[in-house]
Amino acid sequence: MAKRHTLHLSDEQLEELCHLRDTGEPAYLRERAAALLKVAAGTSPHKVAQSGLLKKRKPDTVYIWLQRYREAGVMGLRHKPGKGRKPAFAPLSEEDAESELQS
Repeated sequence: MAKRHTLHLSDEQLEELCHLRDTGEPAYLRERAAALLKVAAGTSPHKVAQSGLLKKRKPDTVYIWLQRYREAGVMGLRHKPGKGRKPAFAPLSEEDAESELQS
């Protein structure tokens, strides 16, 4: 039988996630907090991913949010630095541009 994923929250954690869901910036934090609150209320992460959010998500996405919240709290829900696509073009600093012109 499959393991049932649940989330048990203290009163402080519940209040923190509710505040984040209602006023969190950037917007992706509000979605993640809402998903975790639904899991804490007893809804399976799979069901939350499929029909519990404004946009349908892959179940693995919600499971990752759950794991990261358990490991690092609210800070685990934030994007990590260095993630995402790197710029294809990075302009030179003024010093580098001057040295290029002089050579």
